[in-house]
Amino acid sequence: MSASMYRINTDRNVPWNDLPPLPVAEKLYRQVEVLEALGNAKAALARLHGRSAMIPNQGLLINSISLQEAKSSSQIENIFTTDDELYKAYSDQNPETTGPTKEVLRYREALWDGYTYLKESGRLDLEYLLRIFREIKQTREGIRPPFLNTIIKQGGSGPNAGQIVYTPPRGEGIIEDKLENLLVFLNDDVQYPIDILIKMAIGHFQFEAIHPFRDGNGRVGRLINIHYLTQKGLLDYPILFLSRYILDNRDDYYYSLMGVSQRGAWKRWIIYMLKAVELTSNLTFHKINEIVAAKESILSYIRKDIRKFRTPDVLVDSIFQQPYTKVKHLVEAGIYAENTAREYLNRLCDLQVLEQKEIRGHHYYLNLELYRILEE
Repeated sequence: MSASMYRINTDRNVPWNDLPPLPVAEKLYRQVEVLEALGNAKAALARLHGRSAMIPNQGLLINSISLQEAKSSSQIENIFTTDDELYKAYSDQNPETTGPTKEVLRYREALWDGYTYLKESGRLDLEYLLRIFREIKQTREGIRPPFLNTIIKQGGSGPNAGQIVYTPPRGEGIIEDKLENLLVFLNDDVQYPIDILIKMAIGHFQFEAIHPFRDGNGRVGRLINIHYLTQKGLLDYPILFLSRYILDNRDDYYYSLMGVSQRGAWKRWIIYMLKAVELTSNLTFHKINEIVAAKESILSYIRKDIRKFRTPDVLVDSIFQQPYTKVKHLVEAGIYAENTAREYLNRLCDLQVLEQKEIRGHHYYLNLELYRILEE
């Protein structure tokens, strides 16, 4: 039934210029299994939204969880960095950072730049897509030119490695027309009154099938997922750890994508994405609870210390902004003078709340509990 209702990609060696416009026929996905998965995903996402909205200091979530999302999304593209290198680089805010760590930090910047843009503009448009793509790739390029012979090959080292698995559309104005259709579909809830999570799943496939940029399409597509949920009000901040599920189930992700283009298997694809939302909502919810519980426990503990800390609540908030804290963070925020900041951070090391690390002659203070929670 699926193939007859959806014009599939019959020859993966030829540009799929016949990629069907959106929407797709409801019968392809409006089935009991999809509706069950949708209910579970919506319930988990609503619980996460409610929990995060009750936390007065969103910095507890925004910095650390967005860094983990950036790291996982980059790993899907085989861009690897360690937690230590990532947290150190973010703590330093050094523009001379290079290599994989810099690429991960660029993804995080694109995450926040796109979020801010959508808060102001209120809709996804071509400018939004170009902004996040250019931030990730540090380029001024735009939509890939029609002469570019872009093909997608099988990765890895197996027997099919190097074989063409998909050839995206190309030609004068073709990519632009398909992107315009996608953006109208995502933005217009009157003409296309489809549940937001199902729209997100359909839109993600369509974006990856269009493959509008020379490189970076996977990372841009995963950012669109998170931004779409915040833009539609299902989350206040882009804190969903969605790439973690895709990373852990990467083979199924690519198999399900190809299932749509080659067999019209929309049901399997949408269930995959709904399961990703459900499980990563639960994962993020539990991480938030652990972070908040650790923060409250540490604050209670240091308040009992006989050597009194001035404004201990502000101090604890600061060390939970990111795993690595430096003396200058407290000084530049106007919380303490330099000597007081150093004394307090060293005292937290004595209490085994922090661990001092010296890396290339620079001193950092690692929040042991926050690091543990994010690493799990």
